[in-house]
Amino acid sequence: MFLSEDNMSQAYSGGDLAMRLAAVRQEIDDAVRAANRHPDEITLITVTKYHPVALLDALYALGVRDFGENRHPESRNKAEHLHERYPDARLHFIGQLQRNKARQVGRYADCIQSIDRIELVEALAKLEREPNAPLEVAMQLSLDGDTARGGVPVAQAEALAEAIAATPTLRLCGVMAVAPLEANAEEAFASTREASERIRKIVPEATMLSMGMSHDFRSAISQGATHLRIGTAITGKRPDQP
Repeated sequence: MFLSEDNMSQAYSGGDLAMRLAAVRQEIDDAVRAANRHPDEITLITVTKYHPVALLDALYALGVRDFGENRHPESRNKAEHLHERYPDARLHFIGQLQRNKARQVGRYADCIQSIDRIELVEALAKLEREPNAPLEVAMQLSLDGDTARGGVPVAQAEALAEAIAATPTLRLCGVMAVAPLEANAEEAFASTREASERIRKIVPEATMLSMGMSHDFRSAISQGATHLRIGTAITGKRPDQP
């Protein structure tokens, strides 16, 4: 059945969404305390893949300010919606990025977390940016070396960090990683933290550790995550691909 924009807004403004978000926030707080950390160290990025913009409005009303998307042009449309309505909302692009789409994404994303090869750096070097407003980016690490799923091999990460640091249009904020399938999440995130420490010797301000999703964010917090990317635990079942 087709839902109007008003009806979609009503569908996403019910108690289930608020309850799921509150439950995730409580689990984050519990994990933070268990790790002897402070809640202010954590940024929650809610992933809204395939959901309509009505969900973004409902999440914003519940206090969410950071949103994650991984497909262009869906991410562009949602970024435009957020930026028109909510000046303090941020759109993080977290999906694999094609070189021919890099500059398009760079024009609207507040942060691109999936920089994994020099070709993307070269494309984004051509962005038109104010000298004091470079685009925030994070390097995606491949923890198992399988670059088909995105990510730069850890052994090559420092060279990529140097290339980003030398690009005036970009500001390296840190690293992003996904725990490999069947891997021990805590061990995977520990290796991400160790790689991050090496990157910070090159770019001291690159403190972002974006790791942890719906099923493993507690392990990520225990290993120093600063940004969590959580989707279905908050949004519920994802709609079919449009």
